[in-house]
Amino acid sequence: MPIMRMPAVKAETGHRSHGSIYTAIKAGLFTKPVKIGERSVGWPDDEVKAINAARIAGKSDADIKALVNRLHSKRDQLALALV
Repeated sequence: MPIMRMPAVKAETGHRSHGSIYTAIKAGLFTKPVKIGERSVGWPDDEVKAINAARIAGKSDADIKALVNRLHSKRDQLALALV
């Protein structure tokens, strides 16, 4: 599963700034980043693509928040399976 860094996430989503991504995260409209190093984060590409597809499909903010919750749950389940 490829991890996208911030420049790629901004290019893929159309967000213009880091701040707009983090504002979407606070609003529950984008997944939280995963730590990939001591001072670096990224996002699983499948999550970014799923959120983009929902936006393109015209899903409401409530639908996207539900999707984000499902994506976070899926992440948690994958982590538990590795333990």
